[in-house]
Amino acid sequence: MKNLTELSDKLRKQRKSLSMNQKDMLMKIGMSQQQYQRIEAGGDLRVSTLMRILEGVGLELVLAPSDRVEQMQRVLKVSDQWNDNQGGGEYRGSIADRRSWGSLLDDLEDEES
Repeated sequence: MKNLTELSDKLRKQRKSLSMNQKDMLMKIGMSQQQYQRIEAGGDLRVSTLMRILEGVGLELVLAPSDRVEQMQRVLKVSDQWNDNQGGGEYRGSIADRRSWGSLLDDLEDEES
């Protein structure tokens, strides 16, 4: 994500996917509907507030090197396809796609050393 609009869109979609309305955020994270509405409208927020919201809607903040974002998105898409097919369907990704997570994580570990 590169801006607050993308972030607020993602939060809105996730909340709706959980069949929650903005008023539910009061019970979930202690934030009034008006406060949460401002955030979904693209308002600026503190990192601590973002972390509280993410926990409430079952999301997690992941920081990635900007030159790896595209690769991570491809791997996540393959992972979603895999999860969608766990009911007995055929895996739609290639063998190279299945190895993507391993190579991506190996590369990141090498950078930390």
